[in-house]
Amino acid sequence: MSDELRRLRSSLDRKKGQRERIVSDLKQAQADREKTEVLLNDLEDARLVLQTVAQMTQQELEYKISELVTLALEAVFPDPYQLDLSFELKRGKTEAVLSFVPNLPGDEREHVDPLDASGGGAVDVAALALRVSLWSLQNPKTRRTLILDEPLRFLSRDLQPKASAMLREISRRLNLQMIVVTHEPNLLEAADKVFEVNRSRKVSKITSLQTV
Repeated sequence: MSDELRRLRSSLDRKKGQRERIVSDLKQAQADREKTEVLLNDLEDARLVLQTVAQMTQQELEYKISELVTLALEAVFPDPYQLDLSFELKRGKTEAVLSFVPNLPGDEREHVDPLDASGGGAVDVAALALRVSLWSLQNPKTRRTLILDEPLRFLSRDLQPKASAMLREISRRLNLQMIVVTHEPNLLEAADKVFEVNRSRKVSKITSLQTV
């Protein structure tokens, strides 16, 4: 066999080897591509499941929180707002958006910012009901006792008796014991028990005033 023929044979063998490696790499790439497609499909299915669960959870939260806050507002004010709670995706994160909806007919029911379009009393009642409902959802198995220090301080005194009844109703609905510390006697009208604390010469004296 001439040198030229051996050179050609050697070159041909190298080309065959290269071709076999390329074919093998292509098969592996195809297998990897198929695995990736399966993984992507699984991830998409998982994303849809999580999205559905998240939407259901958000809807449940919207209903529970909005209902409780709206009931609190209706219990205190003669022309109450309703609370609207919605969730929006901003900067890759879900944010809760709160707004008041005036109790008006038809197209007049525009959403307004609670801080811009309502008195401090309405915001005070809504904020309290919102805190209580969120606390209740976050602590379902803890001891059901909540201490409120000077709540509803911006609410006018003529509405405080209704607010007291509202606190009692929330306590009943959520099976929640509330301990309220306040200087406003009107906020204590619906309390089960009332204790007065007087301090003299650095000594505090507690007197039971009422038991319902």
